[in-house]
Amino acid sequence: MRRSDWLVDQLPPAMLQESFFRRFIEMFQAQADTLMAHADNLAHLPDPRITPPPMLPWLASWIGLESVDGAGSTELQRVVLSTASRTLAWRGTPFGLWTMLELFSGGPAVIEEGGGVWRDGESPVDTAWVIMRVASTGNLSERAFAHLIADEVPAHVRSELWVGDKLIWPRPAADAISHLAVPHAPPET
Repeated sequence: MRRSDWLVDQLPPAMLQESFFRRFIEMFQAQADTLMAHADNLAHLPDPRITPPPMLPWLASWIGLESVDGAGSTELQRVVLSTASRTLAWRGTPFGLWTMLELFSGGPAVIEEGGGVWRDGESPVDTAWVIMRVASTGNLSERAFAHLIADEVPAHVRSELWVGDKLIWPRPAADAISHLAVPHAPPET
């Protein structure tokens, strides 16, 4: 812990006796105290549990997480950022997708997918599909939820997102040929 007169105390003893020098350095100490307080907090800035709220979107940008934009509650932003940073290595996998679905829906998620491991020559013709089911979209609109999840699904994987009994992505008229669609951001409505 620094003393309140840490900068003034560094003056040579002869200058400490002069009130002019003491007052002159005290002006700089006020500014230096602010800088030192910021320096003391630098180690805590990357911690989503305690960083100041304005830092949360900036931290999220480090890992490409656009859903933390400062619009939601601070606690929700902290949870989303912490979860996303822990599961970043799993992005694009069923586990990573399941984690994000459960985080944002606030409930259980079910994933059916065509991936797997097969012996040579025994693989099915089509393995690049996933069907995701959740009970709700949490505190997000259907469009925002679908946009968020679309960003988590690998680009080559066709997918469906169901909320309860309702297909929200792709929209039923979006792909009349196939029941699964290639992921892309939902259209603006």
